[in-house]
Amino acid sequence: MAEVSASVVVKLRKMSGQGMMDCKKALEEADGDMDKAMEILRKKGLATLAKRAERETSEGAVVSWTSKDGGQAALTTLC
Repeated sequence: MAEVSASVVVKLRKMSGQGMMDCKKALEEADGDMDKAMEILRKKGLATLAKRAERETSEGAVVSWTSKDGGQAALTTLC
């Protein structure tokens, strides 16, 4: 694993929206390669979503909306 600078971690965090430590670990695992780190974060995110999908929800609703041209999107959670 390669040591990465804080500025690179911050850049990846801004691009991905993930936490600082997750970005740092992904960059170290990817030996500083930004594209590989993004892929690692995507896979981790999908795994987290799969775990959450198993949970049962007894209340609330999720509403999503997109425009016809695909330029806008919204996601709303109602509790």
